[in-house]
Amino acid sequence: MTDTTTDMTETAQGPAEQGPVEEDEGQEAYETSEAAEILTSARLSVDPELRRAIDSLPGTMRRIALYHFGWEHADGTPAAGHAGKAIRPALVLAAVRALGGDQAVAVRAAAAVELTHNFTLLHDDVIDRDTTRRHRPTAWTVFGEPDAILAGDALQALAQRMLAEDPHPGASAAAARLASCVVELCEGQHADCALERRSPDEVTLDECLAMAEAKTGALLGCACAIGALYAGAGHGAVEALDGFGREAGLAFQLIDDLIGIWGDPGHTGKPARADLAARKKSLPVVAALASGTPAAAELAELYGRPSPGPGKDGDLERMAHAVEAAGGRDWALMHAADRMSRAINQLARAVPAPESAGGLLALAEFVTRRTR
Repeated sequence: MTDTTTDMTETAQGPAEQGPVEEDEGQEAYETSEAAEILTSARLSVDPELRRAIDSLPGTMRRIALYHFGWEHADGTPAAGHAGKAIRPALVLAAVRALGGDQAVAVRAAAAVELTHNFTLLHDDVIDRDTTRRHRPTAWTVFGEPDAILAGDALQALAQRMLAEDPHPGASAAAARLASCVVELCEGQHADCALERRSPDEVTLDECLAMAEAKTGALLGCACAIGALYAGAGHGAVEALDGFGREAGLAFQLIDDLIGIWGDPGHTGKPARADLAARKKSLPVVAALASGTPAAAELAELYGRPSPGPGKDGDLERMAHAVEAAGGRDWALMHAADRMSRAINQLARAVPAPESAGGLLALAEFVTRRTR
């Protein structure tokens, strides 16, 4: 992994210049990197708070939430599932540490951010009709749409309650910030759905980038800002860390969109070419469509065809090839690097010393180098 004490701008350029790492190399890097240690530590710190919060839910809501987090099977028996990478709570704790605070006092806030993230996942799976998450059936396919939606609502309420009951002096501002973020997330999801109803030639890159910032960047920025609030930072540092998270979030989304086309199902837990099968107007696809190339015309024609359903779409490989031939893949990689450069500039405003920003830099590098 890049040494996070070296020049920040140099660090930011690594992911896009090298492109996505190969699967074996990426797995090895993930397992041995500083980011992996930070994520593991965050998961260990936050999971007990999450479990306590979820255990306070009524029976049905608790059962769905425990299933969604991978801690129970559908029949209620214990499971040793994977609750996700904990990127957002890790950002909260890393931001506190970067600004000289005690991350132990922010564990409850980090858990609130993770609950909010999982509220969006439960709802998104219903909206997007996704049938698989973390290598198992999504909650709505097991418990039904109404119960999955209500469980998501319950997680959001738990997040707000955790902050409302937190005696830390930064909790009130954090709660207000998280509530505003949820409104922005909802607006981003609405924009996403609206874009999906439009034909490919009616969607612009600027619209897609704005939607991605609201859907993905907003919560990563909020996580970093909440960490700053719990460190007792001033307004300038809080806003700079929010900007850092937003820019890193856009880089994250760009890589996620690439994974949605070229990711390994054994790692992603989703079918190959899943975003193409769903005719998603992801950023690489829209960039390819806007290229004006013959491959763009081919992609537009293919995207205009209705999807015949899972496992029956013979056009997926042609679509993936057209996105790449039209420059969509290269554009996404270059733009991810640009967003990371902007993120590093924002981070330097709040945390000028690279050695103090090491944890945040490691997490930012991880989300732009991941292959799954």
